[in-house]
Amino acid sequence: MQYPLELRFKILSLSQQISVVDANKAPILHIKQKMFRFKERVEVFSDSTLSRKLFEINADRMIDFSASYHFSAADGSDWGAVRRKGMRSLWSAHYEVYENGIVDMHINEEEPWKKLVEGLLGEIPIVGFLFIYLLNPSYLITMADGTPALRATKKPSIFERYFVIEKLTEIDEDDELRALLSLLMMVLLEKDRG
Repeated sequence: MQYPLELRFKILSLSQQISVVDANKAPILHIKQKMFRFKERVEVFSDSTLSRKLFEINADRMIDFSASYHFSAADGSDWGAVRRKGMRSLWSAHYEVYENGIVDMHINEEEPWKKLVEGLLGEIPIVGFLFIYLLNPSYLITMADGTPALRATKKPSIFERYFVIEKLTEIDEDDELRALLSLLMMVLLEKDRG
């Protein structure tokens, strides 16, 4: 993949779809979230034509509290999971990425004070909109040993959410894809923010 990657999705959309393109604007992944389901189910395709399904992400329970989101390839093979660590927090987002049941990576919000300010002031008309536009969170994906691997930074945008993903170090291709799938699921879960 040619970095930086761009991740975009519309805010006002009935069926949530996310597009990921590389630095050359070539499609990498296209995500389609199923609507009106008791258990979360997200399909991952190679591009926006939805002709080739690559992965499926399924929640292990109906209620979002401490749910794990399991990745499976189109052939049914297990690719790991992502899970929010603890309850949804006003302070910061923290997720764990699993491979074969073992924590392989972590996703942490880099500047949690932005989430706190946004949570406190985001509901105030006009002022809240301004804070949501200006306070852009960034998330750091680290390997289990603490090595920074990827960084996703939200960029200012009004009618869509737009993230830029940078590669910070060389990592295994499977880990890179697992980190990207985890990041996509985290963005879907945190989509109401900034």
